[in-house]
Amino acid sequence: MEITRRITVFDAADLETESAFWASILGGTVEREDDWHTLLVDGSSQMGFQLAPDHVRPEWPDGTPQQIHLDLYVSDIAGAHAEALALGARLLQAADDLSSPEGFQVYADPAGHPFCLCWG
Repeated sequence: MEITRRITVFDAADLETESAFWASILGGTVEREDDWHTLLVDGSSQMGFQLAPDHVRPEWPDGTPQQIHLDLYVSDIAGAHAEALALGARLLQAADDLSSPEGFQVYADPAGHPFCLCWG
């Protein structure tokens, strides 16, 4: 099987908020259609957002449904943490020690999808 393109798609009731959040986190731009937004980074499609008016916010870690999560590796966890919160993320699980050589913290995007900011 040859994969010619790979894109992660998030369902969301509020396409504008969801796509703008990820465009800011990943440094991209959004192409908008009525029920679909595409996130472009350096001109390449990276993520899609599909209108799902009845989207149910996932509950982390034990709730249902947990639909997906992303691991984003960063060089400055403190700066990335502050930026993610300023853009609308919620911290779900803090690391024990931000100065450790490796670790992660768990966040939720505006629609409740969990993602991790990782380092090391």
